[in-house]
Amino acid sequence: MKHYDFIIIGSGFYGAVLAERLHNIGKSVLVIDRRDHIGGNCYSYEYEDTNIIVHKYGTHIFHCSKKSTWDYINQFGEFNRYQHRVLTTFKNKVYSMPINLGTINAFYGINLKPDDVEAFINSKRPHITNPKNLEEKAISLIGIDLYEAFIKGYTKKQWGIDPKDLPAEIITRLPVRSSFFDSYFNDYYQGLPLNGYTSLFVNMLQDIPVELNTDFFKDREYWLKSCGTLIYTGQIDRYFNYSAGKLRWRSVKFEQTVVEIDDYQGTSVMNFADEDIPYTRIHEPKHLHLERNFKKNISVIIKENSCIDHDDPYYPVNSDSDKQLLDGYQKLAKGEKKVIFGGRLADYKYYDMYHTIEAALDRFKTIVS
Repeated sequence: MKHYDFIIIGSGFYGAVLAERLHNIGKSVLVIDRRDHIGGNCYSYEYEDTNIIVHKYGTHIFHCSKKSTWDYINQFGEFNRYQHRVLTTFKNKVYSMPINLGTINAFYGINLKPDDVEAFINSKRPHITNPKNLEEKAISLIGIDLYEAFIKGYTKKQWGIDPKDLPAEIITRLPVRSSFFDSYFNDYYQGLPLNGYTSLFVNMLQDIPVELNTDFFKDREYWLKSCGTLIYTGQIDRYFNYSAGKLRWRSVKFEQTVVEIDDYQGTSVMNFADEDIPYTRIHEPKHLHLERNFKKNISVIIKENSCIDHDDPYYPVNSDSDKQLLDGYQKLAKGEKKVIFGGRLADYKYYDMYHTIEAALDRFKTIVS
């Protein structure tokens, strides 16, 4: 039995960053992953003979505001200058998101100026002093019309329940921009790795042993005995064999199709707000890399459908009962003296990539301090 200073369960950003940092200071590290690839949900690959980089688990746009985070990730690959813009289809008309001056003017058929937006939206808001659920919170922010067009149906599909039954905090702030600025993110640093996300992970995990198709739970005692410290990035409730119950997640399924057309929808991500359209959005990944030359008359599109699949978790439901369960599991985690828990699944939080990277870098500081 070979012994390692650290064994890391999961090769997504949290695990890969810690693996790279620990290896960099001379620690012996092994990474294991139950999937057949590295990179977690950020895994990407080049679709055969097209030069199109596909994100297997949905479109991932890297964005952050900290220069230190940007500098760190750029060590492992060059990024393009992509700026993410999202469009939404509602009743066969296309609008830009998040809601901005262009969205409002197009939806209402008017021509407001920036100074007019706040008063106009305020005229559409009913007086709700203490929103009790997502629907009331959203209406209190953007009014009934915009809520019913762009939020209500999409949210029902995304979460599988009526917005009245979702906590208000899920949508604590809906951006309404009084300008025509339509970039989805406000962060200073944005882009995608020129050669796809997988290339970043290959470079991060260079010279670090990785075992794929390896399920930690099939021989957990072996792995625990094989290291000084275990870093676990999987579902926290699964680690404890769901002893207090299962935390609830929403998942997504992807339906990929190759179409014989240069450009299917004209943008990388198109949301579909109508409730009677079963999928929530369509991804067309070639729009993420306009610096590439693609094969003519072919594109890849991916329809995204929301669903329940506890074995493939994406978005934490985070209800009051879930929070109580999580509190119990976090108390159990404190009793695992040689195990570090972290990342999206172990923390039961929705993280952007930069959140995960920064959390891993912060954790590294505590390990070596």
